[in-house]
Amino acid sequence: MNHLGEVISLVVAASWTVTALFADKASHRIGSMSANVLRLTLAIFFLAIMLWISIGHPYPAYASAKAWLYLGLSAIVGYVFGDWCLFNCYLSIGARFGQLLMTLAPPFSAIAAWAILGESLSWKSAVAMLVTLAGIAISILGRNGSRHVCLTLPAKGVLLGIGAGLGQGVGLVLSKVGMQHYSDAVPVAAPAMMATMLPFASTMIRAIVGSLGFLLLMALQRDFPRLKAAARDRKAMGYVLIMTLFGPVLGVSLSLMAVQYTGAGIASTLMALTPVLILIPYAFIYKQRIRSREVLGVAVSMAGVALFFML
Repeated sequence: MNHLGEVISLVVAASWTVTALFADKASHRIGSMSANVLRLTLAIFFLAIMLWISIGHPYPAYASAKAWLYLGLSAIVGYVFGDWCLFNCYLSIGARFGQLLMTLAPPFSAIAAWAILGESLSWKSAVAMLVTLAGIAISILGRNGSRHVCLTLPAKGVLLGIGAGLGQGVGLVLSKVGMQHYSDAVPVAAPAMMATMLPFASTMIRAIVGSLGFLLLMALQRDFPRLKAAARDRKAMGYVLIMTLFGPVLGVSLSLMAVQYTGAGIASTLMALTPVLILIPYAFIYKQRIRSREVLGVAVSMAGVALFFML
């Protein structure tokens, strides 16, 4: 299939849209920390089944110490820090604006690649970053009674959204390094399906480390009773199940697979369509009116993401 990578990227964008909608609901019902622990625990279970069926091992076989190190670091940055910020951002400003702020992930990813991998960062990339920021500013800034420019959203939610974009962007670069070490460690005699399942095995490593990170935070906060109550909430567990299947299991794994079949720039641009795809279902579910300024802001922000990779 000539455009397999592009198709996978669009599936990822749709998958993350579903994840965002149900993560919003789960966070409001059982709290961000419990939602993250439960979804990552379920993700480990589902990924173990997938790996067992495909390669005969219900764990990330052949992974080297360096693969565990970098994928583990990506989990701490992307899951524990980034998703903690994202889920709490949903509690403050909702999934619609939370996903808009996630368009900051590609610029943060480029800066991290420059700092960690030594990749070039041109002035054209800087222009694209400014366009992305302009789009976000159009959506979240307004004028008060005295005509002064001000935030139309709680500052806490905006800062959490920026933190979520930072976590995902840096986590993606660390995942890229970890997957390369993982790929190098796979022996020639490994099952043929191992190449296809490498993104899913990498995601399982990230889910294991991420769940341990959240459990540690809950232990420090003595919040286990809330986790126990959340696990008994059938409606909440339904939300968690859906966001797990469309998030860590399919969304994250397919995002790692997409860059194997098409350019990283094209894949990242298509996967970043979530803020566009979420507008109508979010407005329908929560009966919120979408203002023309917000639509314009999303469009400009998406143009910035596209420019960032196409220049």
